[in-house]
Amino acid sequence: SEAHVSGMSWMNQIADVLQNYSQAGVSTPPADVDTHFNQVAQAAPKADLANGLAAMFRSNQTAPFGQMVGQLFGNSNGNQRANLLNTLLVSGAGTGALSQIMQSTGIAMPASGAMPQVTPEQAARVSPEAVQQAAAHAQEQDPTIIDRVSQVYAEHPMLVKTLGAVAMSMALSHFANRRH
Repeated sequence: SEAHVSGMSWMNQIADVLQNYSQAGVSTPPADVDTHFNQVAQAAPKADLANGLAAMFRSNQTAPFGQMVGQLFGNSNGNQRANLLNTLLVSGAGTGALSQIMQSTGIAMPASGAMPQVTPEQAARVSPEAVQQAAAHAQEQDPTIIDRVSQVYAEHPMLVKTLGAVAMSMALSHFANRRH
């Protein structure tokens, strides 16, 4: 079995893929962006992948963060939805907006300082629109929420593909530009 490659050498293995994305503005993503994203998602360590996703979320060429998070939430399964809600709640920044949403769906909020534990069943009662609002609010309060949400989705890169070609190519462009 092949030894785990350290640092950025995984990028060298897929350099030919990444060179398609080195131009900063990828207004017309290559037709095979889906395949390229798969290759990068499989080759990249989770931490690097999360950085690429964070760059995608912050890009002014993709939809606003809240909107993309709402869309990802809508395409997620119960566990992934619960994981995202817990991440937003832990940040504290989204708590105000999110706790109102949670209470309106009959989910009891944890005592202050307690770790939230939203279950997949509870998460199923929360709408993507509500998550979109909470994520947008959280981002205004604490921009690092983008990094934490990126870590959640680095574990589930195939979900990111549901955001479409421009979003995938923005993540790939982040890697392409880090190589230079």
